[in-house]
This record gives sequence, C-alpha cells and structure tokens, in this order.
Amino acid sequence: MTEISSSKYSEAGVDIDKGNAFISRIKGLVADTHTRGVINDIGGFSGLFAIGNAGYEDPVLIASTDGVGTKLTVAKLCNKHDTIGIDLVAMCVNDVIVNGAKPLFFLDYFASSSLDLDQATAVVKGIADGCKISKCSLIGGETAEMPGLYRSGDYDLAGFVVGIGERNKIIDGSDIRVGNKIIGLAASGLHSNGFSLVRKIFFDDLALKVDDWVDELGCTVGQELLKPTRIYVESVLTVLRNYKVNGLIHNTGGGFYDNVPRILPDGCKAVLQKDSWKIPPVFDFLRTKGEIPEMEMYRTFNMGIGMMALVHDDQVEDVLQQFSALGETPFLIGEIQAADENDSKTVLIEGL
Repeated sequence: MTEISSSKYSEAGVDIDKGNAFISRIKGLVADTHTRGVINDIGGFSGLFAIGNAGYEDPVLIASTDGVGTKLTVAKLCNKHDTIGIDLVAMCVNDVIVNGAKPLFFLDYFASSSLDLDQATAVVKGIADGCKISKCSLIGGETAEMPGLYRSGDYDLAGFVVGIGERNKIIDGSDIRVGNKIIGLAASGLHSNGFSLVRKIFFDDLALKVDDWVDELGCTVGQELLKPTRIYVESVLTVLRNYKVNGLIHNTGGGFYDNVPRILPDGCKAVLQKDSWKIPPVFDFLRTKGEIPEMEMYRTFNMGIGMMALVHDDQVEDVLQQFSALGETPFLIGEIQAADENDSKTVLIEGL
C-alpha cells in the first residue's frame, strides 16, 4: 500500500497535523463546559447529548444560529481573540431564551485561511467561557482551513445552540396584552451589532486606532468595542421560574424598531419612554461624531438595552427587584398600548 503524505496538502495551505494539535489544545477547555447530558468527548464525527429524564412533560427543542459580524475585524486589529467567543455564544443563547428555552448544547464553526493555533485556541476559550456562563455544553464544532477564500490572518465564526422548553410554556408573544409593562435589561455596550457603521466612524471618519484613548468613553477604542455581549440566560430563566412573562425580546440587529414588533400580537403597539434608561456614552459618541439621525440610532443599535421582558402591571416591581438581585440593571422603559389599524405592531419612542 502506498504511504499517504500530507506534505503536498500542507504546501497547498491545509495542515492536517496542525488541526490535530488544535483538538489536543482545546480538549480541556471543551470538557470543562460539559454537563450531565454529554455522552462523548470532542474529536468524533458528531456531538452526542442525551436529554434523558429532563423533567419535561412535553419537551420541545428550540435552536438558533448566529455569528458576530464584523466585530471580528476589531478583534484582529486588537490582536485579542479571547472574548469574541463569548459574543458568539451570547448571540445564540440570548435568542433561544426569549422562547423560554434552557440552552443545552452548543457547536461552533471556525474557518480561516490557515489555522493559527494560538489565535484559534483563544477563540475557543471565549466560546467555552460563554458556555459556562450559560450552563450550556460545548459538544463539538468544525475547524476549516480554506486558503484562497480567506485572507491571511482572517477568520470567520458561526455558532449553533439547541435548547429545551416545555411546549405549554413556550413564550411566543401571544399572551401580550394592552397594559403590559416593558422592562429593559442593560446591555454591556454595543454587543455585536452595527459594527460596519461603528468601524467606519471610528477608523475611517475619525482615523482612530484601537489603542487610542477616548475621554468620552473612559477607555481605549479597542476596550470599548470588544466589550463582550451580555449573556442573560441565568437571570431570565430564574425570573421565568417565578413570574409570568408574556414576551421576551433580544434587542439585536434592527434595534427597537425591528425587534419589538416581531412578538407583538395584532392590536398592540409598544410605547417606549426615551429617557427611562441610562444610555452608555458610546452611543452618544457615535451619534454626534457620525452625525447619525437619532431615529436611525434606535434602529441600528441596542442603545443600552439588550433584552426586554413584557409583564403584567401588578408584577413589575417584583420582577424589577428580582432582576436587580440577579445582577442585572433593569429599567421600566414602556408599555403596550392599543394600536389603531394604521399603526398596528409599531414602536413609538416618546421624546424622540
């Protein structure tokens, strides 16, 4: 039998031995995220997770996939790759909890021109950190080297999460009623949206570098832009165990104007009070330096609110207190009002 050599493949830009070394490096990071349902170790063809007796009468699997967009470019400029994985997990798990799902397991896809072991290991460390925050098991992924498709040093990320929920407790917005109050949970910053515009303003229009200090922000450009997306899993699931929540909104791309209507039933509109929460300085900086119309800001960015919960009026104070006790910074930011035929499912931000 002819011996197969990987040298020609390596010369073409794909190093199989380096890929195997990468698996060895991250095995411990991955194993640290595993919960009781994980059956196999990393390195197989598939990740196995046993639902078993999860305590659900009629369980439903709830899945989501997402990426982190051009925030990856900022990580590259800063040569800091150990938090972008937290963003990846956050964008996925924050999507499934809005349906009331508990995240079970996570998979990632990492593609580059040529595998940089230190860079890729740092990325997976961040993914593992995000999974631990979410109490979600990292059970597998794919690492692809594609020279000629990606430029040297560039990489791309995608994440996939599967959660579980009780069918009769799924939150889909159908229980939202006129009079419900809207509680907003503070974001950690920009999260992972609008970075094509953010980069244009910081790096093109203002010609700033990632190490430049910005007085208005109280930190460097890189420190501000790489703040990890906040993960709301533990606090939201705890509140759901204790209170009736009629709707949850992950405030991501599209901001308030695109995300809030996604869960509103017919006959309802959301009315938000502009000055009811604290807006982080980065958003005022972007608006003024980039000369962005204020309404566009609320459609592009989270403006300091990363998650919203819609609850009955008589539970507002209790829910606010519990979110605070769980480490969140909650604000009462608006309410649901009756909508006319012409403005059904719209969002009105009073004071804008």
